[in-house]
Amino acid sequence: MRLNLPLLRPRPAGPPVAAARGRWFSRDEAIMGTAIHAELWSDDEALAEQAIAAVMAEMHRIDHLMSPFKPESELSLINREAAGRAVPICGELFDLIARSIDFSRLSDGAFDITYAAAGHLYDYREGVAPDAAALERARGNVGWQHLMLEPRERTIRFARDGVRIDLGGFAKGHAVDNAIKILKHLGIAHAVVAAGGDSHVLGDRCGRPWSIAVRDPRDRQRVVAVLPLVDTSISTSGDYERYFERDGVRHHHLIDPKTGTSPRALHSVTILAADGLTSEALSKCVFVMGLARGMRLVESQPGADAVVVDANGTLHFSAGLAAAGGGAGAATRQ
Repeated sequence: MRLNLPLLRPRPAGPPVAAARGRWFSRDEAIMGTAIHAELWSDDEALAEQAIAAVMAEMHRIDHLMSPFKPESELSLINREAAGRAVPICGELFDLIARSIDFSRLSDGAFDITYAAAGHLYDYREGVAPDAAALERARGNVGWQHLMLEPRERTIRFARDGVRIDLGGFAKGHAVDNAIKILKHLGIAHAVVAAGGDSHVLGDRCGRPWSIAVRDPRDRQRVVAVLPLVDTSISTSGDYERYFERDGVRHHHLIDPKTGTSPRALHSVTILAADGLTSEALSKCVFVMGLARGMRLVESQPGADAVVVDANGTLHFSAGLAAAGGGAGAATRQ
């Protein structure tokens, strides 16, 4: 990918340049506890409907496989039994857990799917946070080093009781990646698939880039940047997605695995990368690591860029985006 347009002030997207034939098709559903959106261009209505149905079916499949809330999911089976025995799992889930460990090593533990040992103690709907004693006990069970993978048998075992995993920082990006592969296989050339804060734009919007907005973390009606993008994955992690406030402290769903609490140095992190697995994982890493360390990590990864809003509301761009112009605006990636 390369940056080839100067940064501009945020502006609303104009209408797409119309192709000679065809039209846009779209569908929205609630899956995996989030809003799923699929939109594509096609001159074949039957193919468009087939493609969108296939995207939604894939989202449901991954939800049934990886949901920590569905007792029949393979992830729930792991959490119930892996402390007592080596649990055989499918290759897809094994590979995802192995990739999560790669990101844990890369980020010095800022990304860690075992954060769930502490994370599950929070109830954001009811405004419940663990007391200090419960949090301290849970923190002893957090650590990717407790995950024992056996590649030959494709099994996972927990090294101690009390370990839990949650792929919430990973699964949606993976689902979006799979959806884009499905669309490409069906011959779709222009599309966007979004799962909550994770999106991928396929191709362009029939002659011009897709305009992806980065919202103000404290004002959903305001945009702090507009990113004209082509063939890119985008993931945003923010402290405004699921949270409650108590005594002036915001408890949100982005948990620092080392403390079991919510980092407060940043308000939002948006990552651009070639695939959703990378963009989603890096967005969580940067949020936990903070601005300086997080930006160094992003800039060490080929093809990755970041837009960060810190706790003072200041906008920051990674070096690649800043070199394209700087300021409150956007860059095109191809």
